Amino acid sequence: MRQVTRGTLVIDADRCKGCELCIVACPPRVLTMSRAGNATGYLYPELAPGCTGCTACQQVCPDFVFEVYKYHEPIVSGSDAERMQ
Repeated sequence: MRQVTRGTLVIDADRCKGCELCIVACPPRVLTMSRAGNATGYLYPELAPGCTGCTACQQVCPDFVFEVYKYHEPIVSGSDAERMQ
Protein backbone atom coordinates (compact mmCIF):
# COMPACT_ATOMS: atom_id res chain seq x y z
CA MET A 1 0.00 0.00 0.00
CA ARG A 2 1.29 3.44 -0.95
CA GLN A 3 1.77 5.86 1.95
CA VAL A 4 2.49 9.60 1.64
CA THR A 5 4.00 11.36 4.64
CA ARG A 6 3.97 15.16 4.56
CA GLY A 7 5.05 15.86 8.14
CA THR A 8 6.34 14.37 11.34
CA LEU A 9 6.00 14.76 15.08
CA VAL A 10 8.33 14.87 18.02
CA ILE A 11 6.39 13.30 20.88
CA ASP A 12 7.45 13.98 24.47
CA ALA A 13 6.15 10.69 25.83
CA ASP A 14 7.01 11.49 29.44
CA ARG A 15 4.74 14.59 29.45
CA CYS A 16 1.73 12.60 28.20
CA LYS A 17 -1.04 11.68 30.63
CA GLY A 18 -2.82 9.32 28.23
CA CYS A 19 -6.01 11.33 27.58
CA GLU A 20 -6.15 10.08 23.93
CA LEU A 21 -7.57 13.39 22.60
CA CYS A 22 -4.88 13.35 19.91
CA ILE A 23 -5.93 9.91 18.69
CA VAL A 24 -9.47 11.10 17.95
CA ALA A 25 -8.30 14.46 16.51
CA CYS A 26 -5.82 12.98 13.98
CA PRO A 27 -7.43 13.23 10.48
CA PRO A 28 -5.16 10.63 8.79
CA ARG A 29 -5.50 8.30 11.83
CA VAL A 30 -1.76 7.71 12.16
CA LEU A 31 -1.56 8.02 15.95
CA THR A 32 -2.08 4.99 18.18
CA MET A 33 -1.54 4.55 21.89
CA SER A 34 1.54 2.68 23.05
CA ARG A 35 1.33 -0.66 24.80
CA ALA A 36 3.98 0.29 27.35
CA GLY A 37 3.66 3.15 29.79
CA ASN A 38 5.86 6.21 30.13
CA ALA A 39 7.89 7.05 33.28
CA THR A 40 4.68 7.76 35.22
CA GLY A 41 2.81 4.74 33.86
CA TYR A 42 0.59 6.46 31.27
CA LEU A 43 0.22 5.17 27.74
CA TYR A 44 1.34 7.69 25.12
CA PRO A 45 0.79 8.22 21.37
CA GLU A 46 3.01 6.65 18.75
CA LEU A 47 3.25 7.83 15.15
CA ALA A 48 2.88 5.64 12.06
CA PRO A 49 3.72 6.77 8.50
CA GLY A 50 1.19 9.07 6.85
CA CYS A 51 1.35 12.21 9.00
CA THR A 52 0.20 15.33 7.13
CA GLY A 53 1.64 17.85 9.59
CA CYS A 54 -1.83 19.30 10.13
CA THR A 55 -1.21 20.16 13.84
CA ALA A 56 -4.58 18.79 15.02
CA CYS A 57 -2.85 16.68 17.68
CA GLN A 58 -0.88 19.65 18.91
CA GLN A 59 -3.97 21.86 19.08
CA VAL A 60 -5.98 19.47 21.29
CA CYS A 61 -3.17 18.30 23.58
CA PRO A 62 -3.53 19.76 27.09
CA ASP A 63 -0.01 18.62 28.04
CA PHE A 64 1.99 20.16 25.15
CA VAL A 65 3.34 16.76 24.10
CA PHE A 66 3.74 17.48 20.36
CA GLU A 67 6.13 19.39 18.14
CA VAL A 68 4.88 19.27 14.53
CA TYR A 69 7.10 19.63 11.46
CA LYS A 70 6.09 19.75 7.78
CA TYR A 71 8.39 18.38 5.10
CA HIS A 72 9.27 20.52 2.08
CA GLU A 73 8.81 17.44 -0.11
CA PRO A 74 6.49 14.55 0.82
CA ILE A 75 7.96 11.12 1.50
CA VAL A 76 6.33 8.33 -0.49
CA SER A 77 6.68 4.75 0.68
CA GLY A 78 5.03 1.44 -0.13
CA SER A 79 4.53 -0.70 -3.19
CA ASP A 80 3.88 2.17 -5.64
CA ALA A 81 6.70 4.41 -4.31
CA GLU A 82 9.28 3.21 -6.84
CA ARG A 83 6.98 3.96 -9.80
CA MET A 84 6.36 7.52 -8.63
CA GLN A 85 10.04 8.50 -8.47
